Amino acid sequence: MTFASLDLNLEGPQRAHGEDDERVPISALQHYVYCPRQCALIHVEQTWEENLYTLRGRRAHERVELPEGIIREGVRVEYALPLWSERLGLVGRADVVEFPNDVPYPVEHKVGPRRARHADEVQLCAQALCLEEMLGVPVPEGALFYRASRRRREVVFTPKLRAEVERVVREVRALLRQKKLPPPVADARCRDCSLIESCLPFVPQALAALREQGGRP
Repeated sequence: MTFASLDLNLEGPQRAHGEDDERVPISALQHYVYCPRQCALIHVEQTWEENLYTLRGRRAHERVELPEGIIREGVRVEYALPLWSERLGLVGRADVVEFPNDVPYPVEHKVGPRRARHADEVQLCAQALCLEEMLGVPVPEGALFYRASRRRREVVFTPKLRAEVERVVREVRALLRQKKLPPPVADARCRDCSLIESCLPFVPQALAALREQGGRP
């Protein structure tokens, strides 16, 4: 098989007229695994606020959004590639998909130092599942590219990770249907979250402590 034989139809999934469209953004999976409340604030409440980390992330993604694929060191590279899965009801976009030996290899760009974040692995694996359905070829692995260190961390799409992606898709879809905010996690994750002023994660704890002390909230 050659790259030219891969069907890169970028028109997106075709759905019957009137069919209920409950497609889940791939980015919502990453938000949900990191923090379900963050996912609901963004994808249900449509709340978004910028901070240093989100600005860096947006600029990093803008740098990889080129209009068409290129050949780099003999390897075909596609940027900002639209993704979808009819089976899972997913839709999104890959930062970069390389095709070494005509095998799709998704690469997700992240800001900050090289560190293991499981939420990022779930997001990347979801991209791989979409590519497998779109192109009809196996996608065994991909990579997370950290712009601060200019290094990659390879992610193997194991059966366990694939099963987790499918479970998270179901849970995110249920969250979007319910249109309710989960309780805040109120832990170390909140410190760097741009939505901390909208979420107010530590307020319930403060009110509970005040009640225990006999005060009035």
